[in-house]
Amino acid sequence: MDETPFGDADDDSLHEECGVFGIFNRTDAAPFVTLGLHALQHRGQEAAGIVAFDGTQFHIERHAGLIGDTFTKQAVLERLPGHAAIGHTRYSTSGGGGLRNVQPFFAELSAGGFAVAHNGNITNAMTVQRELQRRGSIFSSTSDTETILHLVATSAARLFTDKLIDALSRLEGAFSLVGLAPEKMVGVRDALGIRPLVLGDFEGSPILASETCALDIIGATFVRDIEPGEMVIITEDGIESIFPFQARRPRFCIFEYVYFARPDSNIEGRNVYDIRKKIGAELARESHAAADVIVPVPDSGVPAAIGYAQESGIPFELGIIRNHYVGRTFIQPTDAIRHMGVKLKHNANRAVLEGKRVILVDDSIVRGTTSQKIVQMVRDAGASEVHMRIASPPTRSSCFYGVDTPEKAKLLASRMSVEEMADFINVDSLAFLTIDGLYRAVGEPSRNAHAPQFCDACFTSDYPTSLTDVEGADNVRQLSLLGGVS
Repeated sequence: MDETPFGDADDDSLHEECGVFGIFNRTDAAPFVTLGLHALQHRGQEAAGIVAFDGTQFHIERHAGLIGDTFTKQAVLERLPGHAAIGHTRYSTSGGGGLRNVQPFFAELSAGGFAVAHNGNITNAMTVQRELQRRGSIFSSTSDTETILHLVATSAARLFTDKLIDALSRLEGAFSLVGLAPEKMVGVRDALGIRPLVLGDFEGSPILASETCALDIIGATFVRDIEPGEMVIITEDGIESIFPFQARRPRFCIFEYVYFARPDSNIEGRNVYDIRKKIGAELARESHAAADVIVPVPDSGVPAAIGYAQESGIPFELGIIRNHYVGRTFIQPTDAIRHMGVKLKHNANRAVLEGKRVILVDDSIVRGTTSQKIVQMVRDAGASEVHMRIASPPTRSSCFYGVDTPEKAKLLASRMSVEEMADFINVDSLAFLTIDGLYRAVGEPSRNAHAPQFCDACFTSDYPTSLTDVEGADNVRQLSLLGGVS
């Protein structure tokens, strides 16, 4: 990922979305949720929360920071007794930061307590919130997730499950969620299945998680993916599966395979690491350049660079070394420190680069400012040529489904040609994977332009849902606002 060490206004990245984890019918459930969230930390490092139920009452802990800095403390876990728990780790997308926006959200409803955590983004949340506020609802956060609680609370349906179905039926966008009610855990994916959610089992205790790597950390067994549009209701009597929403052709987020999911996860029947190596191989076939060494921009560029090297026959080398001990809050940068920029996180390995024709492999370019610094660092280390290959198509449009992307005008590919971008980051050549090449890497012969198999809106501007809050209307293709479909 083309990213910077600082989470400020100049941030040059597509930030992770969120991760969810829940376990039911397990003594001391919260420590298992803590471990699951630790495995999902890559999906959000800003804050986390856990809600546990002990058969009588709900217990809630929400903290800013990393899982390992907060929820591994014994005193915190002792405040979360119970045989069922759900958790969430986040990077803020909708609503912004602040502890009041940390999930899971919890409320005491007429049917009892209900906690909910979700990965994704509800694209009509502001519109629905305004309607609810006119009817008297009072919101305690600016998060789209709180909207779900209010819709459940105000539903005229009699049974809790029907209230939840009624609430979710009013939402647009992407949501893979876990919910916890008295003696019941619920998992739901939106009808398009944009975000992942899997079902696991740990010694008879059902688990819901964003990725399979969260099952691996506790030794749980992967059962299956939750299907698009499916709701699973987990009680002591077992697991009930229903499909309460109108069936639609699935549009899973293809960028999960490029960057967001952890390489050791299996999602939608595909191994992420294997897909990323295939992406690199496709990139080598499409846009190879004469070179002496293939170098990944760590860490996200590594699998694609391995695939590129294997396909091209050019040696793979770690020409850039990443410092893994630099966090988002490493330092409040003075001007002098800021000029050091990317060197806080990456350093050139001169022994590998000096005098070499180098192909740098990265997963994406966002604003391009970090790519500039990486390229200059490689040139300063003595590289004779620097070619950059990007393991995805140009990112031309913002994501409205749970990924914190810059506005369209700040995306380099939205305002420059590939040749202009190459000049901007100072490389001898620049090439991106084609959209069909990306589809081939995930096992499709090409992208079906009339019925796309995945959500790829960040590359194509082809949004699969209405974007009511963005557009102020239901027509998703208002070209004046979305910049057209490329």
